[in-house]
Amino acid sequence: MNPENLLVEKEQKTAILTINRPQSLNALNRSVLKELSTALDQLKDDIQTRVIIITGAGEKSFVAGADIKEFSDYGTEQAEELSRNGQAMVFDKIENFNKPIIAAINGFALGGGLELAMACHIRYASQNAKLGLPEVTLGLIPGYGGTQRLPKLVGKGLANEMIFSAKMISATRAKEIGLVNNVFEAEELLPKAKELAAVIAQNSPMGIEKAIQAVNACDTDNGFDTEIQAFGSLFGQKDKKEGVAAFLEKRKPEF
Repeated sequence: MNPENLLVEKEQKTAILTINRPQSLNALNRSVLKELSTALDQLKDDIQTRVIIITGAGEKSFVAGADIKEFSDYGTEQAEELSRNGQAMVFDKIENFNKPIIAAINGFALGGGLELAMACHIRYASQNAKLGLPEVTLGLIPGYGGTQRLPKLVGKGLANEMIFSAKMISATRAKEIGLVNNVFEAEELLPKAKELAAVIAQNSPMGIEKAIQAVNACDTDNGFDTEIQAFGSLFGQKDKKEGVAAFLEKRKPEF
């Protein structure tokens, strides 16, 4: 793969995906979504990669929304297809990915950019980050999962306020309401994300994959059953055997 809008770097057990359209503030278009989807497919079974970081090129913008020019003349059926395909190809794929994905939000995360960050399992932001869902100013609503994921993260009241007002919020406010996990100075953002990735990468890949499945089921009717089944299934896996043996032998496990 030779993507035009995506930089793919690997550092030890971490893959860093950088959306590289700085001239457009890294706005999402069809090419970016396709390249992200392809990169994720390739990394899914890459045993050398344990954690993924998604960020944007430069310090101004993570992703400043979707590329409006691409869908400005769409009709109803085309718009529904755009939303459905985008969610299946990238946003849902990220949320249900078998490895942890960290969003390193450097600057603007608006519209589809915030939706991309919300699909990730963990969100770190720079002090200069601005987050928002401005779709109603265009006569639209978020179409890549924003109306569903934001209420789960911050509650319906705050989600309604952000969506209805279309106002941007600061990184500090985003942390206060639980939208991001932590906030750092711009120059510390990526190093801190890599630091977290390195800690996660030391742990059981099998355990983490099942943890993602269980946590994602927490808002469903079968969340507890998902956890029970995931817990039980790990007892027959090599990671559990190594983890328990290492604990009993008072050494670090080698997963």
